[in-house]
Amino acid sequence: MYLILIILFFPPCISLDTLTSDQSIKDGQSLISNKNNFILGFFSPGNSSYRYLGIWYAKVKKQTLVWVANRNDPISDSTGVLSNQSGNLVLHDSHNHLLWSTNVSVQGTTSSVAQLQDSGNLVLVQDNNKMLLWQSCDYPTDTLLPDMKIGLNRITGLNSFLTSWKSEDDPGTGDFSLKLNLTGFPQLLLYECSTPCYRASPWPWNGPAFIPSLGFNSNFVNNEDEISSFFSLNDPSIIIRFLVDSSGLYQQLTWNDGDRQWKQVWSTPRSCDNYGSCGAYGICIVDSTSRFMCTCLPGYEPKSLRDRSEGCVRKKLGLSMCGNGEGFVKVAHLKTPDTFDAAWMDMSMSSLECEQACLRNCSCTAFINYNTNGKGFGCLSFYGELIDILEFTDDEWDLNVRVDVTELAKYTRKSKGFLGKKRKLAITILSLAMPLFLVSLLAYIWLMKKRKSKVKRELHNQSLNFTGTKEYLEGNELEESSRHPDLSIFDLSCIVAATNNFCPTNKLGQGGFGSVFKGQLSNGQHIAVKRLSKSSGQGIEEFKNEVTLIAKLQHRNLVKIFGCCIQEEEKMLIYEYMPNKSLDSFIFDSRLRIIHRDLKTSNVLLDGEMNPKISDFGIARIIKGDQIQNKTTRVVGTYGYMSPEYVIFGKFSTKSDIFSFGVILLEIVSGKKNTDSYQNHPSLTLIGHVWELWREDRALDIVDSSINESFVSLEVLRCIQIGLLCVQEDAMDQPTMLAVLLMLSSEIALSSPKQHAFIFRSATNDFESIIGGKLYSINDVTITKFEAR
Repeated sequence: MYLILIILFFPPCISLDTLTSDQSIKDGQSLISNKNNFILGFFSPGNSSYRYLGIWYAKVKKQTLVWVANRNDPISDSTGVLSNQSGNLVLHDSHNHLLWSTNVSVQGTTSSVAQLQDSGNLVLVQDNNKMLLWQSCDYPTDTLLPDMKIGLNRITGLNSFLTSWKSEDDPGTGDFSLKLNLTGFPQLLLYECSTPCYRASPWPWNGPAFIPSLGFNSNFVNNEDEISSFFSLNDPSIIIRFLVDSSGLYQQLTWNDGDRQWKQVWSTPRSCDNYGSCGAYGICIVDSTSRFMCTCLPGYEPKSLRDRSEGCVRKKLGLSMCGNGEGFVKVAHLKTPDTFDAAWMDMSMSSLECEQACLRNCSCTAFINYNTNGKGFGCLSFYGELIDILEFTDDEWDLNVRVDVTELAKYTRKSKGFLGKKRKLAITILSLAMPLFLVSLLAYIWLMKKRKSKVKRELHNQSLNFTGTKEYLEGNELEESSRHPDLSIFDLSCIVAATNNFCPTNKLGQGGFGSVFKGQLSNGQHIAVKRLSKSSGQGIEEFKNEVTLIAKLQHRNLVKIFGCCIQEEEKMLIYEYMPNKSLDSFIFDSRLRIIHRDLKTSNVLLDGEMNPKISDFGIARIIKGDQIQNKTTRVVGTYGYMSPEYVIFGKFSTKSDIFSFGVILLEIVSGKKNTDSYQNHPSLTLIGHVWELWREDRALDIVDSSINESFVSLEVLRCIQIGLLCVQEDAMDQPTMLAVLLMLSSEIALSSPKQHAFIFRSATNDFESIIGGKLYSINDVTITKFEAR
């Protein structure tokens, strides 16, 4: 039966998949590829009576066309004939009208062979040497098959692209086309006539990129012979095609043999996918309800408040964008903007090199640092309008937008990261610095008033009595005293129960004044209990003074004190529990164990939401009355964090805290402690090491290696310079905290730091120290060193 069908539909000289010279097939006859994948023959689309020559799937039950020869010249009846004549394929009707031809230029007498391949490609080759003369995949219609290329053949000049049908019943050239746009950096665009209506993200790599969720490899080729894109399959049994349909949808379709229908994997454009839906410098964002909205890139504002789709314009700040302190703001997870005015700079540029190259060119508006599919990094820079941008969480590209100095400062303050996690912590410390000094001032004024009023408090029955009566909490719960709203008195049994009898596993830290334990009250409240040791240098009066001060000066950036307990031989302070330890545990390998009078990272604790709070403020600042002076005979602090004038002469002021703040800033940038040693200069502290690098113009060498290239060099250099200004030897040269805040939050010019203070690394019996290259001997000042949590 099979042989009878072959004899009926094909002359004996015609094979199943080839058409040799001087052979032909008529309407009703067809060619079938070797593995029965595709059929070449005549068909009528939809409800049309016209006949066309085309190629369709053989194994797909529903006739699905992938290529049409005479799409704009239909045959009115069933008299069409495809012939192989003089080296060309030609299509005639019954009146011998030429409707279509391969139109290959041949010299002399040439015989050819046409073959329908299993890829769906119809090829025409010379009969003698099999040289390719023509192939249908160079002239696609509306369908892209595996390994079929869209793009430019640089040798022949042929540009291949898809074009939709006019309608389901008419395969004629429609209004929509998918082309590889070669202006700027190559990218696929879907056009309606000549107007872009959708743009695919450009390929920044060479070679395949497998997309598992979609089942194919995406390929891009750019060499001296061609520039093209195509897709390929790892599993040949899967039937996938890309289609530009007559309605303007570009879609991926996969054949489901079980359901005997095509499954649409995705289609575009939709809402934000529409080209330039939010105009120039606008970002299209799709919400959870699939509605889209438009916002602006950093440094830009809406052109029209009524219609955000009109795009955005640069904010009118009157500042130059060329060599005037400008920088870049990173916007994450975006579809790459239109690359019509972009340039590929280098395949080996780091993020920092890419940024510096763009910064040097005043026409550069943005850049992207691509990870080129594991082959290194490349830099794509933009020089014109930034358009067709949308938020795309599945996209890994980050757009770095050029902004002026004012806008850069604004986004620096808003940024959630400063040197990664450390950047956030540094900015947080800045926000804490001013309240700290205000609180210190209030503490000083309050203590002066307390001294003048000569209000005396007495200790009765080994318990505090701030109002003249003994107050205890009833029943193991935290509640406010009706007579003293700022403080609660805890019974010893309550604290013993909360800490499981001060179990070692609940111990949070050990300090010079005692130990700190985690506890939980019966009402579920977590607490931190500071249990002062019997040998603590803090007496009853200091203890009472500290508790009262902290209770009066509650602040959102100070660790909150719930109350205290003095019973039997115990003296304890009960604080709120801070689950994320202290700032130093995030920037050093190990935690410093100190109790201090100056600001430092170990006393910046972090709660469950990483909000910082300064701890031990009362202990650090509450000292004996005769020590609230410009000079003290009892220096309490930690070597490496105390200012020179405080260490040597016992003088302390707000400038002492400026020095400590400078040390913190350098520690955050470097990820090292000020007391670390350095191989080349073992006598130098961190400050000395940074100073040497600064003088050699190598300050960035100190940046924490764990940050890699995620930092902005200008910001880091500015932080280092401010840190060095804070640790200058002469306190008169050090800036005020207000000036420091202004320096960190704006782009004002900074002065050059002068000689810094070399703080001693270790002390001899007479506490010799080297400061500013001079040797001092401290014999008239007592220096007390504490180690605490």
